[in-house]
Amino acid sequence: MIHQYKMNGYNIVLDVYSASIHVTDDMAYDAIHLLDEGKPEDEVRGEIRRMYPDASEEDIRDTFDDIEELVKNDKLFTKDVFRPAANYLKDRGTVVKALCLLVAHTCNLNCSYCFASQGKFHGQQGLMDFETGKAAIDFLVKNSGMRRNLEVDFFGGEPLVNFDVCKKIVEYARSIEKEHNKNFRFTLTTNGVNVTDEVIEWANKECYNVVLSLDGRKEVNDRFRVDAMGNGSYDRIVPNFQKFAKARGDQNYYMRGTFSHFNTDFTKDIFHMADDLGFTELSMEPVVTDPSSPSALTEEDLPVLYEQYEILAKDMLRREKDGKPITFYHYMIDLEHGPCVYKRVSGCGSGTEYLAVTAWGDLYPCHQFVNDPEYKMGNVY
Repeated sequence: MIHQYKMNGYNIVLDVYSASIHVTDDMAYDAIHLLDEGKPEDEVRGEIRRMYPDASEEDIRDTFDDIEELVKNDKLFTKDVFRPAANYLKDRGTVVKALCLLVAHTCNLNCSYCFASQGKFHGQQGLMDFETGKAAIDFLVKNSGMRRNLEVDFFGGEPLVNFDVCKKIVEYARSIEKEHNKNFRFTLTTNGVNVTDEVIEWANKECYNVVLSLDGRKEVNDRFRVDAMGNGSYDRIVPNFQKFAKARGDQNYYMRGTFSHFNTDFTKDIFHMADDLGFTELSMEPVVTDPSSPSALTEEDLPVLYEQYEILAKDMLRREKDGKPITFYHYMIDLEHGPCVYKRVSGCGSGTEYLAVTAWGDLYPCHQFVNDPEYKMGNVY
């Protein structure tokens, strides 16, 4: 499988199965594209001659020799060596590595694009009690096998609506770590409304990562991220987030924004968070909503979105050269080793290594499936 694209003046060819990345000249780029269409080499050579009338026979021969060398070295047009492993891995015994604890099926904001129906997950409101949280931790320990590092994400709704239970769950998990040879790594995802000095101090002590929800520019954020009275949240949460991010020091955090049909120019939101607000750890993700929603992304939006990712990449290179780098979560890719075989075959691990737990202890493959009866997998009790 070959994936080709042009970026920042470079012709880039990715050989998916070998994870090899090649930067080529125009002739090689076009030749690889024609070969990938399944055309015979002789026919491709003829097309290349027509496309590059000024190229010498030696240049054309060298191009095809280089392609042949890459093929011989399993760096180009490699076979799918992972498909045979899929059946084997499908039957392997998996362990649960992470839980998303939906500690609050309610929220103190009323974001109109919320995939979770303002925290209710298309069901009833409710808060997880400590006993259910404790049972979820016990379930994770029991089903994690020999794995030591375990991930738990406090999610919602808005988890800080149920902050006391979050604290008790962490306290319990810490109390059993040594006994079971486990290391719990907690993440908090919050809209910022209930962030206080106590929350910041607790998170800096207990949370491996915090995810702070902000959509960028005030007018963009306040279009969707409003309270029950329709008031925008920007002015309330930005000072809280700035204080939180500063207090994190060298600990992990991410500003997590959403872009929709109404802000396809989302790099402006990223740059606002970086340049005007001082955040350096950033993420922007596409809205997840009903296709009929006015905020839903459309096919016509795609060219603009592609351009935005290019703009972001170029700007990040400039910032790196200027000694003022920013991190964009979705550009954090291992270019030396690539994903492991398990990740290539199973992807995110939803429903196998990762599960979502509702306030009542019901299990789902992930938070996107909550309250869909077809995907209910059981209960922590």
